Amino acid sequence: MSVLALSGLLVTLLVAALHVYFLVLEMFLWTKPLGLKTFRNTPEKAQATRVLAANQGLYNGFLAAGIVAGLVLAQPVLVTFSLVCVVVAGAYGAYSVNRRIFFIQAL
Repeated sequence: MSVLALSGLLVTLLVAALHVYFLVLEMFLWTKPLGLKTFRNTPEKAQATRVLAANQGLYNGFLAAGIVAGLVLAQPVLVTFSLVCVVVAGAYGAYSVNRRIFFIQAL
């Protein structure tokens, strides 16, 4: 495997790992201290939005699953599709919520 291919694989795995982390933050830690700090939420706002955050976390898990499944099954089209979805979701999050999302998720 070339250095470039290995680098691409490692970055792709990092994106998948980050989306699993986002799943955990949004589904299980949203109202906990780490979730509150990460998303700069108040306990009241976090409690009011926890169901929406859990749904968002589930979608992040699907993105990670698509990347991992594509790698395991040697299906570059699935990996590419999943990575494009990550970029689109990050761009929309930057547009609709906070520009910081683009740099954390999409880049």
